[in-house]
Amino acid sequence: MSRAVIPLVIDTDPGVDDAVAIMLAAASPEVDLRAVTTVFGNVPLPNTTANARRVLALAGRDDVPVAAGAARPLVHPQAERAEAWHGDDGLGGRASELPEPGAEPDPRGAVAVLAAVLRESAEPVTIAPIGPLTNIALLLAVHPELAPRIRRIVWMGGSLGAGNTTGVAEFNAHCDPEAAHRVLTQADVPVTMVPLDLTMSCPAGPEWIGALAAGGPRGEALAQVITHYRTAFRTRYGIDAVAVHDAVAVLEAILPGTLTPTSMAIRVACDLGPARGATVAGGAGPHVGVALDADTDAVLAEILTRLRTLG
Repeated sequence: MSRAVIPLVIDTDPGVDDAVAIMLAAASPEVDLRAVTTVFGNVPLPNTTANARRVLALAGRDDVPVAAGAARPLVHPQAERAEAWHGDDGLGGRASELPEPGAEPDPRGAVAVLAAVLRESAEPVTIAPIGPLTNIALLLAVHPELAPRIRRIVWMGGSLGAGNTTGVAEFNAHCDPEAAHRVLTQADVPVTMVPLDLTMSCPAGPEWIGALAAGGPRGEALAQVITHYRTAFRTRYGIDAVAVHDAVAVLEAILPGTLTPTSMAIRVACDLGPARGATVAGGAGPHVGVALDADTDAVLAEILTRLRTLG
């Protein structure tokens, strides 16, 4: 018996690894990609929205609607962006080399489009946020009646160990801690959190990137987008590889059970001190499935195999 197709929305701030994740979803027949919504994050919202549209055009999926969402965090200004990692345009300086997108962004905006997708779907929808959680926090606050229409939220973000923005905070959590706390401490929708602890354990090296580039013109274009990010990763960590953080989370959304979760309560530090944005395990409250284990070689191989089908 064939597996039922999963309705999916990706909420994203492209971002190089976001581009890999969007392409992965486009290459996966197990999901029906209903929409891509955008949020501020790696670069400002106009860039993330344009980048999402260009990546979908590269994947041959101009049919997927794109809607722009939050341009800033819920409460405090964004403390840090990630141009050093993703380039000034968010796609490693290669955004202008990708195909021109088709339709304009949906004028209703991200939260309205998310709500419409949930209402119109015959079955619950998986949401994969791979950036700051601002749009998702707003959706849950404005439309609590739609929580039962969400199958689960699979978020790439957080860290139980070292951060990548501060010593304790991962970038997506640090961008909007209040939104992350809102989503991770609610009991209405199941959440799987895919933290740095896991995504940093499966970096894609030169052979992986070379195989992606050799897979066809789309793979070659995506490999070129990765180049700046690869250089930044080598400078920071001293290894020639890239962490495809967001693609790991999206693979779990596509193939539930790919990652092994540990159930625990997660709180997010929302003070303005040095711990701001830290995702802290323990205490009372609803539990989140924190993905801390996986066959990382198999994860990377599966992502690559799927991307290469795009040609």
